[in-house]
Amino acid sequence: MGWFSVAAALSLVLQAPVSNAFLSPRGNAPSVHLLNRATSFASPTTHTKTRFTHGIRATPADGTEDDTAGDEEAEEIVSSAKEWANQQQRELEESIDVPRSTGSKKKYVVVGGGWGGWGAAKALCESGVDAEVILIDALPDPTGATPYLSKTGKPVEAGTRGFWKDYPNINALCAELNLDENDVFTPYTNSSFYSPDGLEATAPVFSEAKLPKLPFDLPFLDQFLDQPFPTLPSPLGQVVATFPLFERIPLADRASMAGLLLATIDCLGGDETVQAQYDRMTAHDLFIRFGLSNRLVEDFVKPTLLVGLFKPPEELSALVVMELLYYYALAHQDSFDVRWIKDGTVSDSLVAPLAEKLQTDYDLKVLGGCRVGEISLINSSDGKLAANKIAYQTKGLLGIETVEIDDIDGVVLALGCKGMESVVSSSPDLAKLPVFSKAASLKGIDVISTRIWFDKVVPTRTPANVFSRFDALRGAGGTFFMLDQLQENGPKLWGETPGDSDDEESKTRGSVVACDFYNAGGVMSLCDEDIIEILAKELLPSAVSKFADAKVVDSWVGKYPGTVSWFSPGSFALRPPLEGAGNSILPNVKCAGDWVRMGEREHGAKGLCQERAYVSGFEAANSLLQSTSSGSDDFKSHTIIQCREDEKQFKLGVEINRKVMEFLPRFWVR
Repeated sequence: MGWFSVAAALSLVLQAPVSNAFLSPRGNAPSVHLLNRATSFASPTTHTKTRFTHGIRATPADGTEDDTAGDEEAEEIVSSAKEWANQQQRELEESIDVPRSTGSKKKYVVVGGGWGGWGAAKALCESGVDAEVILIDALPDPTGATPYLSKTGKPVEAGTRGFWKDYPNINALCAELNLDENDVFTPYTNSSFYSPDGLEATAPVFSEAKLPKLPFDLPFLDQFLDQPFPTLPSPLGQVVATFPLFERIPLADRASMAGLLLATIDCLGGDETVQAQYDRMTAHDLFIRFGLSNRLVEDFVKPTLLVGLFKPPEELSALVVMELLYYYALAHQDSFDVRWIKDGTVSDSLVAPLAEKLQTDYDLKVLGGCRVGEISLINSSDGKLAANKIAYQTKGLLGIETVEIDDIDGVVLALGCKGMESVVSSSPDLAKLPVFSKAASLKGIDVISTRIWFDKVVPTRTPANVFSRFDALRGAGGTFFMLDQLQENGPKLWGETPGDSDDEESKTRGSVVACDFYNAGGVMSLCDEDIIEILAKELLPSAVSKFADAKVVDSWVGKYPGTVSWFSPGSFALRPPLEGAGNSILPNVKCAGDWVRMGEREHGAKGLCQERAYVSGFEAANSLLQSTSSGSDDFKSHTIIQCREDEKQFKLGVEINRKVMEFLPRFWVR
């Protein structure tokens, strides 16, 4: 669930580049010295156009400015600088032994370094096709090998992301990389919902749930109350598991959720026309028409959606809300079971070993600190359009430079809404195609990530927690995670080198808390200090009173405006198809990411979801290989692991609903 999945969208494809971080085929970043020398080198098969954005002023050795230097001297300095830069580029090219493309070798470019981009790169590299694969991203190092640090040198991350039960392809990645899941992930954890009234509810680990205590003794049953009960048909298992865990919402209000189950069966069991009708409806209207109580919506469903799809129900597509509800809560009793990264971040735990493998085994080229600009199209001999050139900007020694990658055979656009808008606005050829101009029109959601280091340990009921209905949120959704509970509260979490701190200092380390705001427009204008103050003095103590006794010793704030996919009402028709403009128009450009429409390649993972983004990358690459291969080409499609099959009662409900809907008009949609 996108609860904590600031996912593929926070690959920050539009972040201003700070370096040209070319990573060698062996996965080793050049030294700082070489990195600063790499003014325009991208790959042996790129053509460079250099644009100087600032001048060079001569400065004598004593540090005073020489105002007498004339135009001739300035031109000589610039000329010398260009020649020096070109010489350094030639030396760098010679120092990295990369085979040059041949006429028969294909060249594929993946734009975007989130889960969708890495999924596409993996599938292309492992396809068996003789191809040069290049991944481009605006992050200085999208491979995860370089830690993302605060100004004080402490590790930070753009959002805290969970890994749910039905993430089969990401789980399989661990096995492929010889990673023990128990070393990568925490055990499945509970989570708590807090409001100004106190604790509202606790989400259990459903696979470990026990029968609720009864107000009277039944000797034959009491012996089973301390044991996890067996898996029950959905949603019966979820009802039994959560029955004692709602602290304030009355049973009658919880029971009103039944109407939404009927809508979910009708929507997800319907064809594309039916789903389009639900997509045009807001989730708010859906809840009213199917009888959900106002108490249930305001106290539980709305806060859940704010941290799951990052918007309130009145701003969300009813279709996507029901997809999310089914995937994360209704498909199976344990669908909502979630775990977290056990040590470090998603990037260094999963992306880094994957990147190293692809660079080492398949010669993947990774271009960091690069912002893609124009993608040029040509008319091919078969009358179809084809992408043949990509231009990107990178920061070199003498300013921002434009680099072109020529003679490409295919592109995967693994971009979020903001990245798509940037690329399409810079690419007149793409903008002419309605598919891309529509996708570029979609807006994203503002997100804020924070991390706070306290002077003392604060115990909490659960490590993962949700803020609900607090005025201080200013309309945002909010979460807080006790990283010192999810991970070892050691030197790494505090940005220290193991062994540098004495034992006494280690014992006094306090809690480390990651707090995220979603739909954060009302908070974005605040300065970092005010955001931390709201968290430390208002929100956290309101949820867990012992935070009032803890002092902030360090903090970090990251703001990400418009970066997360917004599944607004009516957005389904505007979201980019995985096939792009289609094989009959532009066969060599595909799209990946959690927001793409996958069509016939649709997967069970839904919403703001790392698994969905990762799988979409596989499928985009598989489609691209199929579209760009000739009859003589032999390639291996990447295997896609499907989610667990729908349970029998859901299938039966769909069949019954279809028969009923043959005679009953859907008067609640239009």
